[in-house]
Formats: sequence, structure tokens, C-alpha cells
Amino acid sequence: MIMNITTIAFDADDTLWANEDLFVATQQQYMQLLAPFRADWDAEELHAAERRNLAYFGYGIKGFTLSMIETAIEVSNGAIPGRDIAKIIDMARAMVHAPLPLLPGVAELIPQLSTKYSLMLITKGDLFDQEAKIARSGLSDSFRHIEIVSEKSPHAYQRILQRYDINPQSFVMVGNSLRSDILPVVAIGGHAVHIPYHLTWAHEHVDIPANERTWQECDSIADFTHWLAQC
Repeated sequence: MIMNITTIAFDADDTLWANEDLFVATQQQYMQLLAPFRADWDAEELHAAERRNLAYFGYGIKGFTLSMIETAIEVSNGAIPGRDIAKIIDMARAMVHAPLPLLPGVAELIPQLSTKYSLMLITKGDLFDQEAKIARSGLSDSFRHIEIVSEKSPHAYQRILQRYDINPQSFVMVGNSLRSDILPVVAIGGHAVHIPYHLTWAHEHVDIPANERTWQECDSIADFTHWLAQC
């Protein structure tokens, strides 16, 4: 058991509050919008555009919107009218202002943990979008440090820990993405707890055999606190 955890970092989207559901619901609306242009088009075309555009626009609603517009032009062979582009932009505005439902137990347990541990929030994506969600969550006062990064790589985590003089052995990262929250932290010698979410963006999907896992799996934040109490 781990005995020296002093700092706990949490991912934000789909760890503290629901996020991917909003993207999935918007994508369904978007597919209906494009169906008249090509009924058999595959959502993988949109996912490919998102992956292609990450290096240019990053993560979040803005990059998603630009990828939707690009894909719409491709699927329609340039025939999509301006009014439909306007509908895509309206979808993006609706996403920005959508409700931000905290996941079960988060509102109660995060403030409790902050009385015993130094808490951090480490999230990636558009600065404006993530700052707005953090403010709306009502949780910001519980975190000693908040970091919004463009990518969650081993180097990014290492840089954060060095900035705050945190030993990786006393640090645990909690998140829903193996690719972004778990594997990079394990790679630098830190501890990680995976709390899966019922939806996973295709770009974040990683298959790891159970016998190769070097991190803790928990079903919820409440399950995580029970595990932590035994460390």
C-alpha cells in the first residue's frame, strides 16, 4: 500500500463533471444535419478531422467546431449552404453554455479531501473554455493549484511537479483517460488512479491488458476515497 501521498491531482472533464455526453449529443445533431448531403457518411471522417486538427486548434469545443465545419464542406463537396454552417456555430454556442453536471459524490468529497491533502486540478484544452467550466463548477477554492495544459504528456506532468517541488512518489493523479491521466504519470514514477467514464472519446482510447496495469482502478470518486483511506 502507498503510505506517503501528500498531493492529489484530479482531471476535470469526465472525472469531476460530465463532458463527453455533450460532444456525443452534438455529434448526433450534426450527423442529422449532414445526412441530406451524403446519407452513408461515417462519423470516423469527423474523428479523423479532429485528430488532424489537434496540432493546429488543440482540444475543446473550438477545435471540435472547426473540425465539424471542415468535415461538412468535405462531405457535401462544398455544397453546404451558409445557413447550415451557421447551425453548426449555434451548436458550438449551445455547448459552451450547456449545464455542467458534477458527477456523483464530487461536490461533497472534493472539499473534504482538500482538508487533508494538497489538491491540484490538471486539465487540458482551450484556456477560455476550461477556465469557464472550472469557475462554474464551484470547486475552484478546493484546489491549491490549477493547471490547464495543451497536452498531458510525461514532460508536462514532470514540469508541473518540478514547479511545485512535488516528489512523484508522493503524488497521485486521478482521471478517466488512460492515455492522458494515467500512463504519462506512471511513466514518470508517480501514482495513478483510473476512474473509467461510460463514454470515451476515440482519441483517448487505449487498450491495456489487465496483467500489465500498474495503477489502481476505481469505480467512482467515493471508491477512490475508500482506497485512499487504506494507503
